[in-house]
Amino acid sequence: MADYDLAIIGGGLNGVSVARDAAGRGLRVILLEQGDLGAAASSATSRLIHGDLSVLERRGFFRVREALAERDIWLRIAPHLVRPARFAIPAHSDERPSWLLRLWLLLYDRLAPRDGLPVSQTIDVTHHPVGNPLKRPFGTAFEYSDCVVDDSRLVIAIAIDAAERGAEIRTGARCVRAERSDIWRLVTIDRGHRQVITARALANASGAWTASVMETVLRVPPPSLSASRISQIIVRRLFDTETVYVFQNNDRRLIFASPYERDFTLIGTIGQTFKGDPAIVSMAAGDVAYLCDAVNRYFRERIDSSDVIRTISGANAVVNPARDGTMAFDARRGKAPLLTLFGGDVTTSRRRAERAVGKLTPFYPMSPRWTATAPLPGGEFGWARFDAEVDTARERWRFLSEAHAQRLVAAYGSRLEALLGGAKARADLGPAFGPELTGAEVRYLMTREWARFPDDILWRRSKLGLAMGPEDREALAAFMAAPG
Repeated sequence: MADYDLAIIGGGLNGVSVARDAAGRGLRVILLEQGDLGAAASSATSRLIHGDLSVLERRGFFRVREALAERDIWLRIAPHLVRPARFAIPAHSDERPSWLLRLWLLLYDRLAPRDGLPVSQTIDVTHHPVGNPLKRPFGTAFEYSDCVVDDSRLVIAIAIDAAERGAEIRTGARCVRAERSDIWRLVTIDRGHRQVITARALANASGAWTASVMETVLRVPPPSLSASRISQIIVRRLFDTETVYVFQNNDRRLIFASPYERDFTLIGTIGQTFKGDPAIVSMAAGDVAYLCDAVNRYFRERIDSSDVIRTISGANAVVNPARDGTMAFDARRGKAPLLTLFGGDVTTSRRRAERAVGKLTPFYPMSPRWTATAPLPGGEFGWARFDAEVDTARERWRFLSEAHAQRLVAAYGSRLEALLGGAKARADLGPAFGPELTGAEVRYLMTREWARFPDDILWRRSKLGLAMGPEDREALAAFMAAPG
């Protein structure tokens, strides 16, 4: 008898989503991630939960409708991580005509479920706060509703839910060889220790490493794949509103400028063909300049490459960039099933995993689909109650500032008790690393969320690295390395 029903290689969004779905259906699941959860492309997404207007422009009506239905599901099951926002597209005389933009958004409203989000509207930006940071020629903009998401924390929340439903999540564990018969025999190096495990089925969800895993580990011919690099830049905050700006660039791409971590603006996303090692993917100087030039067409305050505080890049495997991810299933006679899954956006990741696990139903008795209705850990409240959850946290732990409480609720939702416990003062939470991170939160992330190194905390479980100085980083590293 095999040790597990399903082994998964890769701890990005696709991998953890499959683990959650399968564990919740009663399968014995193990997930192997060679580094940290969500450390590659899953931490470099557009951070949008949306139907994608560019897909609508290409007449992908069914795909947009499915994505908007998923947007509704995410709002219900992850209200702390997925937040509604208003998006504004300024009308530009050199780009798409205003009547076409308005037609798009009317259709967008019709395709969306009735989830309580405001419908689109036309606004006069000369008398509206949205227009304050824009150059003066812009007089009209179109507003609509979509959502933003903390992508890397979404990966962690999904992994936590998978683990609580019985999945075994191993980070720092690399699969170096896989032998296929009627079961899979996997040789792993788990934090320096060699181990052999067996599984009745295998899912390759290794993202940009898909082809190399197939060639060197699974020893099967890979499909014809290319890699795409997705990149964004972070600059100081360029506007005061909570609006997400959507800019039409002169190559017809849509560029987003989003409020980011209170004091910053996230600008992107740009995708380019990528060749090289996905472990060291970085943003090209030309892409940085491209994004700066794109927003300079619209904002009065100019930025250039020297204003970029941080770049974010990740690579993923693609077959057809126009498709929302790729899935292949191989279950030949006498051979254990092999599922290959890569690409796709955040919005449809839950549905993609549901379809992937559904491929295994002929091989295992399992319970029905369930992930569309079960809240993620911390998401046991309605999305409209987010501010009420912040107020409740501040009443319970009176030493929290409003900004600190908002960050904690956005990260942990209704599970703050497990982190803050009976603390009466900030000092009860242990040493401080920067303005917000405490020893209690670090210990929680290490024991409950697989954090092993400072970067796991500073850039994935939080974005506090943006505001943390070198001394605090060194103190954090020493705290995490200390025994006990």
